[in-house]
Amino acid sequence: MLKYCISLFWGEIVGKAKLLKFIDLFAGIGGIRKGFELACAELGVETECVLTSEIKPYAVDVLKQNHPNENVNGDITKIETSKIPDFDFLLGGFPCQAFSAAGKRLGFEDTRGTLFFEVERILRDKKPRGFILENVEGLVNHDKQSPKDKIGKTLSVILEHLEALGYKVNWRVLNAKDFGVPQDRKRIYITGTFLEAPNLQEFKVKNACLSEILERGLPVSNSKFVNLVLSHYSVDQLYGMSIKDKRGGKNNIHSWDIDYKGKTTKQEKQFLNLLLKERRKKKWALEYGIDWMDGMPLTIDMIRTFYDADNLEKMLEDLVAKKYLKKEYPKRKVGNKRVQDDSLPIGYNIVAGKMSYEVAKVLDPNRIAPTLVAMDMEHLFVGDEGGIRKLSLREGLRLFGYPEDFKFDVSLQDGYDLLGNTVVVPVIKQVALRVLKIFSLEVKNESECA
Repeated sequence: MLKYCISLFWGEIVGKAKLLKFIDLFAGIGGIRKGFELACAELGVETECVLTSEIKPYAVDVLKQNHPNENVNGDITKIETSKIPDFDFLLGGFPCQAFSAAGKRLGFEDTRGTLFFEVERILRDKKPRGFILENVEGLVNHDKQSPKDKIGKTLSVILEHLEALGYKVNWRVLNAKDFGVPQDRKRIYITGTFLEAPNLQEFKVKNACLSEILERGLPVSNSKFVNLVLSHYSVDQLYGMSIKDKRGGKNNIHSWDIDYKGKTTKQEKQFLNLLLKERRKKKWALEYGIDWMDGMPLTIDMIRTFYDADNLEKMLEDLVAKKYLKKEYPKRKVGNKRVQDDSLPIGYNIVAGKMSYEVAKVLDPNRIAPTLVAMDMEHLFVGDEGGIRKLSLREGLRLFGYPEDFKFDVSLQDGYDLLGNTVVVPVIKQVALRVLKIFSLEVKNESECA
């Protein structure tokens, strides 16, 4: 038994503590582990990871870069509990696609959703002192039975199963932007120990902006699309602007604003901006006799009610030819899908996509980044010495609070994928400090009883 003087913000606690052992499940690149280790280091507690489980090959590569003397195990469903060494804490960001707004939200019907029960299995059989789990905010309301319910059925099941094992459990949604990380990223943190439920309230708020993490003097993009955008806007004008044809508003640049698909007249630009907003009104669904959807095709007669011009039909066809507009039938709900109904009049709609263009948004250095997800990261740009470029992987790591010595030797594409699915290290660290406060009390109680 080694002696540790655990200096905590709540006071001095001196106790005898053995080496604190933990396991890291669904490890990704090891973000939960990193935050936990940083918390332990701050408290003077020595740690050892006795098992890491991860199945994504390039995530495993990163784990090995940062922990070269450790073995990384694969699929946790194939690891018998008896083969897992004894440990004190379980860490796990169990797969979130089953609960995420970006996925199909099938929850426990999805195989990935059932991986929570692997966490339960190990907790039940090994009985560690506690755990820290992380997941998407969507888990809170997933499978809600009534609008009056505080949480959905899925989270209720998870909490009931954890409490049935004897753990005192607490959870809270926390936002990375309050922990010194310039990213708006809300995630749920579920914690528990046998002694008491960790306190997840009243964390000290610390703010940061993007300029604090950006590198300077990196190569900027010289693509045809970027050069076209920069021929219409300065870099400063682009800050905070999205480039897409799905929404209107002063913070959006549209393809017709830069004549990306072909030259447009002032009249055509004005009409497209108006149609962009009009097609979202629910009255058109009532007129068609279908369920409303965001962004409906409108017939020429519908269009004439808010924009009547002698050359309207010719202008519409010209915009279709240039692919700013498309002709399509309104979509009717068929089960869980939307299907074009050719029994209804055909209409005109904006050609829009969530990720239509090389640049989706140019981040404002004086603000924070939106929630970073794998599929979007390569379309986020930043300004750099008169041009714009993609985020570097080091900047990506900083947006999740990883320390500067963290090794991340992967391709840009793989790096974006890994970052979009990782955790925010400083949030984990602060949550871990709350959990470790209880651990220190346990150690103290054990020492007094010895």
